This record gives sequence, structure tokens and C-alpha cells, in this order.
Amino acid sequence: MQELEIGQLRTLTDLLKSRFDYDFSNYAMSSFKRRVQRILELYKFTTFESLVEKLEGSDEKFFHEFLSEITVNVTEMFRDPSFWVELRENILPTIFSENRNINIWHAGCSSGEEVYSMAITLQEMGLLDRAKIVATDIDLAILQKAKDGVIPIKNMELNAKNYERGKGIHTLDKYYKEQGGKAYMDKNLVKDVVYREHNLVSEVAFSKFDLILCRNVMIYFNQSLQNQVLKVFHESLFKYSYLAVGSKESLIWCEISNKFSIVNNEEKVYKKVKD
Repeated sequence: MQELEIGQLRTLTDLLKSRFDYDFSNYAMSSFKRRVQRILELYKFTTFESLVEKLEGSDEKFFHEFLSEITVNVTEMFRDPSFWVELRENILPTIFSENRNINIWHAGCSSGEEVYSMAITLQEMGLLDRAKIVATDIDLAILQKAKDGVIPIKNMELNAKNYERGKGIHTLDKYYKEQGGKAYMDKNLVKDVVYREHNLVSEVAFSKFDLILCRNVMIYFNQSLQNQVLKVFHESLFKYSYLAVGSKESLIWCEISNKFSIVNNEEKVYKKVKD
């Protein structure tokens, strides 16, 4: 199949906006193009037009499969272990020293590995019952995966190494049961977590938080969309609260960078200092 052209991608983003009210026009085009190309191969579409036709039909099921492929769901537990050390040793103790209970938002939570990492960290600090966690994603199917807490056992070796390097105090297998090639995470860890569908691209602030994690999500957005999303995060944070982004992401260039101070440049942790 021929390489997709920019005009075809625009046709697709216009269709997704008008038909499903999902706006992908500000996604990084190279990443969007790669993923659409992958869908064409995966579903054996012989032409770009046949994909458009399929989406124009009333097949909601296919649209959600399409959405899962387009949105990025590569994740692991305790990803970037040094970040989790910073969280465990500095950020969380500081937040809890100033608040009896805290609110945490995992934005773009994907299949939930980060949420479990947070719950385990809080549990080991004896603070889980003092935190209210909200986990959101654009993709309902991936949110269901996060709720189910079932991870392929082959992924657990890397997860366990990350946990150890992130200064976990037990071994990771304390928190899951292995059965049939899968790791079933301990549901008690996330029994109070609120999972909800939320589209960072089009929705506004819905609550106030002491800590927001949105790591390795914005690299797939163009600069204009990153600015938009960061404004939502700024609005969603209490003053002097914290925002953590991914290792390849930064707030330095954004329109509201002067409203944040850098807490840890290496781990990309920022503090809201101005309303």
C-alpha cells in the first residue's frame, strides 16, 4: 500500500471529529500517520478509502478498536525507577506533611500499571487510606483493562526489576497471584480508585488535585495541544501542588511555564506557584 498523504490524514481527522467527536488534529502527525498505517495493515484494508468507509458506517465496536490502536498504550510498572524514588522519598512526604488527605490524578492511565505502582508505593508508606486516586483515559477498553488488573506474566520480570530499583520494600510478587500465564494484581490496592473516561484533548478541569501524573502522553501531541492540556492541569492543581510529566517532556517552553517552578528537572517534577 502507498504511503499515506497529509490530505488523507486530514480527511480522517475531520471524519473522527464530525462522526465521533474525537479531535486528533493536534496529535503529532508522524505518530498519527504511523498508527493509521498500522491499522490498515492489521485489518488488511487494501485502500485508505475502505478504512474511511468502515468508520463512516455505524460500527461503534470497530471505532473503539481503532481508538485503542491510535492512542498509545505502552506502559510498565514503576517506569523510570528513579522517578519513583523521588516520589517516595521527597514528593509524597512533602505533600502529606501539609495535608491530612490528598487527591491524585493519573491522566492517560492506560492499562493501569502506573496506578498500581502508586497504590503499592502509598501502601508501603502507610498512606494509601489517606489518598484518593482518580485514573482517567480516553479509551474505555483500556480503562476496563486497568480495572481488571491482569498483566501478562512475561511483563512481570521487568516490572519487578523496576520495583526493586524504585526502592520497593518487599518483592513485587507480594502484590499479585500468578495463574495461567497472567498476574492478577491485588484488587484491595485499588478498591477506592475512581476510573473514568476523560479526553485530555477536549475536556476541561473536573476537580482539584495535590498531584497530577501525566507521563509519556504529551509527546504524542503537537505544541498547541500540549499548551492546551497543560492549562487544564494548571487549573486542576491546588496552589503549591505538583505535576509530573514524562522523561522526554518538559514545561519550560510552554505558555504557562512561569506559573510553575522546577522541583526536580531530572525527573520532570514541577510545582504550581501561581494561579
